[in-house]
Amino acid sequence: MIAGDKPERRAFGAVAVVHVTAVALTWRDLRSGTAGQVRGDKRVWRMASALNTLGSAAYWLFGRRKDAGPLTHTQIRAIGPQ
Repeated sequence: MIAGDKPERRAFGAVAVVHVTAVALTWRDLRSGTAGQVRGDKRVWRMASALNTLGSAAYWLFGRRKDAGPLTHTQIRAIGPQ
């Protein structure tokens, strides 16, 4: 083993735990919310969050609608089936 190997493994493990936790929380929020509460396509947010931790952070900062009211018929047609 290389002398600096152990701290690097610990750092990688910590980053992996943070990423998996962020993805799990993001996907739970996407699953429980309606399409009108999300800016954009839910599938795109799932993919972005799975690829890297910044995808999850972007969802929590920009992807959620806090003031989402009921959808209009035009919005429902534009969103399509989820």
